[in-house]
Amino acid sequence: MPRKALILTGKLVQDHEFTYPYYRLQEEGYEVDVVVKGDTEVFGAIGVKVTPTKKFSEARIQDYLLLVVPGGAKCMEYVRQDEGFLKFIADFHAAGKVIASICHGTQMLISANLVKGRKMSGYYSIKDDIRNAGGKYVDAPFVNDGRIVTSPHYKHLGPWMKEVIAEVNRGL
Repeated sequence: MPRKALILTGKLVQDHEFTYPYYRLQEEGYEVDVVVKGDTEVFGAIGVKVTPTKKFSEARIQDYLLLVVPGGAKCMEYVRQDEGFLKFIADFHAAGKVIASICHGTQMLISANLVKGRKMSGYYSIKDDIRNAGGKYVDAPFVNDGRIVTSPHYKHLGPWMKEVIAEVNRGL
């Protein structure tokens, strides 16, 4: 099976948090699919064009080793209302696969009920949300708990993605 990753996102995604994982995973030999809420091309918060490669209805959990959930405060307020996306994230985790989330992407994990009893990171302004969802907020470049690897900010993209790739490799 080829190594495949899926990035799940929407309009106004934080551009760095989409672009860096997209190319870093390709550099590592992954095929990377992109699913966008609404199945249409969108733009990131500072203008990066995000083109879906697959319709959400066509995305199958069994096809992927890794799910990446980039952040962007405005993006998450929009995307986390999608019950289909939330179920997909919860089911992806239930299948024992790796989920990587950064910044406000952790809000998707909160809404998918994956935070309770876990150590998590996310953007500093959502630390109370993580705590209120039953998680323990950790301010570190990355936090790995139960095959979920989180990071608070794009300034930590390098260490975060290094840990994400290592976590996938540990499961192979």
